[in-house]
Parts: sequence; C-alpha cells; structure tokens
Amino acid sequence: MDKLILKGIRFHGHHGVPEAERQVGGHYEIDATLGCDLANAGGTDTLTDTINYAAVVTRIVEIGTQQSFQLIEALAEKIATVILTEFAVEEVHLIVKKLHPPIEQPINYFAVEISRSNV
Repeated sequence: MDKLILKGIRFHGHHGVPEAERQVGGHYEIDATLGCDLANAGGTDTLTDTINYAAVVTRIVEIGTQQSFQLIEALAEKIATVILTEFAVEEVHLIVKKLHPPIEQPINYFAVEISRSNV
C-alpha cells in the first residue's frame, strides 16, 4: 500500500482532564500516515487523482482547535474517523503528541499512537 506522510502538524488546542488545562490550552503535534493507492496520481500528475494533503492538514487543525477533549486518545480517534470518512484513504496511522504536558517532571511530550482502517 502506498502512503502519504505528514509530519509535525502543530496547533494550540484546549484538551486535558483538568478544566484549567482545557481553558488555558496547550501545544500539540500530529504525525499522520495515510494509506492509499497513489498509482493513478503518479501516472496522471493531477491533484484530483490523489489526496490533497493541505486539506487533510486543515481538517486536523480544525478538529484540534475547534473541539475539546479530555483525553488525547479521544482526539486521535476523532481525527482518524474524520480522515477515513472524508478522504479516499484505506487506513490512517496517527501519533498525537501533547507537547510539554503540565506535570511535575519535565518531559518533551506525551503521545498516543493509533492505526485505523476502512478494511
């Protein structure tokens, strides 16, 4: 299966278990790998024969900034469902990172990784 790979999609979102964390918000980064057939696009060199990755990025940022979830697991699930529903992809693999989570010990990020498919 062919893949489109989108790395480092960043946004400021309002997610977290504590209400205060959802109010202030935090920084998130998403890596998305989309499984799809790219043979036709490779032959025609036409945007309409592939997945418009700019549109995928826009949808991811819209979900991340316009909706609020307590868990990034729920954020990841919503993004995966939307991508599988709105774009001609067979599978999606996501890594959703909460950058610099508000915990006592400093860490770069906390992340979840999920894979979903239409098959």
